[in-house]
Amino acid sequence: MADGLTTIPSSFAAKETMDRLETAVKAKGLTVFARVDHAAGAAAAGLPLRPTELLIFGNARGGTPLMQADQAVGIDLPLKALVYEDANGKVWLAYNNPAWLAQRHGLGHDVDATVKALEAVTHALAAAATNSH
Repeated sequence: MADGLTTIPSSFAAKETMDRLETAVKAKGLTVFARVDHAAGAAAAGLPLRPTELLIFGNARGGTPLMQADQAVGIDLPLKALVYEDANGKVWLAYNNPAWLAQRHGLGHDVDATVKALEAVTHALAAAATNSH
């Protein structure tokens, strides 16, 4: 498993998990910047890929304080979540843990409150999408 990646099993099919995530993101007042269907892209190129979708989301209130501390963290923002089906048909939701992003970029303690808020939001969104607690 990749460093800093939080991966949660879903109780739903891949498309339903992603639909639930997108609904939860919008319900929190966050912006959905893009929904990327990697499997559709692969199919268009004549390549097989199990269901795999990426949601890019966030808002300036959450991300800007991190970029004020170090603009390079913008490479990891907005937040992203990946929903995919593995070879056994199990669906997963994965996202970069905001605390790991802060550590990766060496952000100071002055952004701890923002990081904790982002962690709470991403955890709540993932739970809503996957029906995990």
